Amino acid sequence: MSETSDRAEALAGEGRAEEAIALLRATPNDPDSCLRLGAWLLSGQRIRRDLAASRAAFAAAGQLGHREGAAIHRAFTASGVGGPADFPAAMVLLRAAARADAAAARQLEIIGQMALAPDGRPMVVPSSRSLSESPRVAIFERLLSGEECRYLSDTAAPRLRPSVVIDPRTGESRPDPVRISRAAAFPFALEDPAVHAINLRLAAASRTRVEQGEPLTIIDYRPGERYRPHLDALPGAANQREITIIVYLNDGYRGGETRFPDLGLTITPRQGDAILFRNVRADGLPDPRTIHEGLPVLSGEKRIATRWIRSAPLLSA
Repeated sequence: MSETSDRAEALAGEGRAEEAIALLRATPNDPDSCLRLGAWLLSGQRIRRDLAASRAAFAAAGQLGHREGAAIHRAFTASGVGGPADFPAAMVLLRAAARADAAAARQLEIIGQMALAPDGRPMVVPSSRSLSESPRVAIFERLLSGEECRYLSDTAAPRLRPSVVIDPRTGESRPDPVRISRAAAFPFALEDPAVHAINLRLAAASRTRVEQGEPLTIIDYRPGERYRPHLDALPGAANQREITIIVYLNDGYRGGETRFPDLGLTITPRQGDAILFRNVRADGLPDPRTIHEGLPVLSGEKRIATRWIRSAPLLSA
């Protein structure tokens, strides 16, 4: 980071946020200052959240040569954070970046293998096979290609951290007693055009809007690790988790099956397969029959991508 950007962070740490923001805005030709301003406008921690201004700041950082700023701007352009979604424009930016950026080049290669409409949606709506009618549980065979699975896995791997929950008494993070694993998500800033195209496919499979999905989350299990029986629906939530989609990113492990004990259903999928299930009843309340678990991994490593889909869009300005 530049001296100006570091000075702004120090001022903010001293409680002088207004001075810090003024300093960043006074240096529009410093890519690091643009990046930090974009991050603050996105998080809403130092300054009121403003997604449009955040998108503009990341765009400015990218135009000044900041690779991370350019990547975030492409992500926002593809998915519609802080302005209209414009997948074709994101692809123009991606092609330009791919000439010097290996990560962008890999995204471009993967997207090139997808059958997409100009707006990034799949040309064909994925088809499924029913495993349970009530509650609905369905499997989409080979929903993702092997290369798409490897891309998600490889991109998330450096960011995997032990799964945690927030202690309601202290507000602090602590190890998750139900999900013993590591996890990494693709929030707005990391939802690159390739990840966004995958999210559009998951939306098509679930017949929902892509904006209803929580960030795609990669979860990694090693021998002895598991996800104990649980419901994905959130108690009392106004914007409920109606649907869960789980994509299985790899083969080569033993154990780790997904089990629905009340349905007598145990699923052993292949790489690229996905299962979808509804977490709520017709009245919108959590459906206790969808209690499910990830059985312990016996050997090897299991990696999945999970998308929890809400009843209404999550993104707000």
